[in-house]
Amino acid sequence: MPKKRNTARPHTGRRRLLAALLLVVLVAIGIGWWKARTWMPDRRDYPVQGVWLSDDIGPVDWRLLRAAGADFAYLTASEGISTRDTAFADGLIAARARGMQVGAVHVYDLCASADAQAANFVTIVPRDKDLLPPAIRFDIDSRTCQQVPGEAQMQSELTTFLNQVEKHAEKPVILMVSRALEKQYHLAARIDRNIWVEQDFLEPAYAGRPWVMWTASDRLRLDAANAPLHWVVVQQ
Repeated sequence: MPKKRNTARPHTGRRRLLAALLLVVLVAIGIGWWKARTWMPDRRDYPVQGVWLSDDIGPVDWRLLRAAGADFAYLTASEGISTRDTAFADGLIAARARGMQVGAVHVYDLCASADAQAANFVTIVPRDKDLLPPAIRFDIDSRTCQQVPGEAQMQSELTTFLNQVEKHAEKPVILMVSRALEKQYHLAARIDRNIWVEQDFLEPAYAGRPWVMWTASDRLRLDAANAPLHWVVVQQ
């Protein structure tokens, strides 16, 4: 009696294995994506946590934000020489109503006049001893500054800016420096101010010295807002 031929394709088993592996990978990616959207640093390591907001976030439910664990809020107040955040004044009132500490952020334009930038900031931010130290955001942004200044010019302009802002606030500022900015200008090493660093999930070391604040995630999703949030922790 003739033997039956095996009509099964020789690679069927391998294809099934690859399909199963692909499914596992996709599930792992999905879980990782979900965790990235909901991850916060452990409160045992960082008891004080909060958020950095600006008007591009859209409406914020301050009750839910406070319930999610935000002890403080840094609110973008101004950018460059003329941009002012439309949500700053209302956010200041709303955050305080929920018992949160509040600070103001200025987004520094490397190509703009220091005097004009300081004037923009002090115009919108009240002189209030209960505000947290002002935070100055530094990054290299080709959209607003295509030809960045040299180190000497940068430091001269920044000194002018800091003198005026700190006189208004009556306290030293915090320097919020990006990795790219720090690599080019070494502000953490040159200027004796507290440092605010940024990097998702893993503590950054690019400042070269201890930091005081860390934006640990820029993609946190909470019911308090319709857009991802910058979640910030304090080093104690």
